[in-house]
Amino acid sequence: MRVPLLAGKGAALLWLIAGWALTACAALPARADVVLIGNANVPKMDATTVARVYTGKTALVDGVEVRPIHAPAGSTTRHRFLRHYLGVDEESHLSYWTVRRYIGMGTPPAEMASVPELIRFVRATPGAVGYVDKGTLLPGLNVVCDP
Repeated sequence: MRVPLLAGKGAALLWLIAGWALTACAALPARADVVLIGNANVPKMDATTVARVYTGKTALVDGVEVRPIHAPAGSTTRHRFLRHYLGVDEESHLSYWTVRRYIGMGTPPAEMASVPELIRFVRATPGAVGYVDKGTLLPGLNVVCDP
């Protein structure tokens, strides 16, 4: 059995609608199941400030010097954080920091080997901030950004 192909203006309109739908879906923001945690001395901040901290554009938040920490490279938590808060993928973020470091504009955030290590570091280090999945939040953690 042969299925007739669409032709003419109807086909063009159908392809146009399909292309628009795919583009619209791709532009939707990633789900933010990632929250930023901070040492007890770190104040609350909005997502724009988080992006400025993780791109080295600011180090002070309400007078507190913050030290951003990354989750392990390649982790889904890191992927979702970069997509939601910075709007980039891991490769783009790495390239950004390679250039900044080369021209003397700072160093990238430190990276922890595991989420438990990240949590321990943030709790113990004044000014430290890091991100975790909402599902791994422990009681007593200072959530500084939860968009």
